[in-house]
Amino acid sequence: MNTPFNKLAIAAATAGVLSLSMAGGAIAAPQNTQPPMAATGTVDKAQEAVSDTWITSKVKSTFVADKALSALDIKVETNQGVVSLSGVVGNDAERDLAIEKTKAIKGVTDVSADGLKATD
Repeated sequence: MNTPFNKLAIAAATAGVLSLSMAGGAIAAPQNTQPPMAATGTVDKAQEAVSDTWITSKVKSTFVADKALSALDIKVETNQGVVSLSGVVGNDAERDLAIEKTKAIKGVTDVSADGLKATD
């Protein structure tokens, strides 16, 4: 009869000690509002990717909305705000218009259109 009581007492004492040590650790834990350096870099990269994705989408939608551009024939890629245009357009005026429209997009730092060729 002593054995079950001893096991219960040991289990209760262990639970009490564990809960006190966990509560003490939680109360004494420093409040660090800054994310770790690795997390900061990851967040920055994620924000940059979102921005690049947003720029690419905005450029493409601008091309689609402009009837003077062959939107489906122009490939758009963005890396750190630099937009690369490639593909084939009907003439030099269309190429220039695509570059001009791209430069007007918020967040675009530069436009590379070396890969965008005019057929005429």
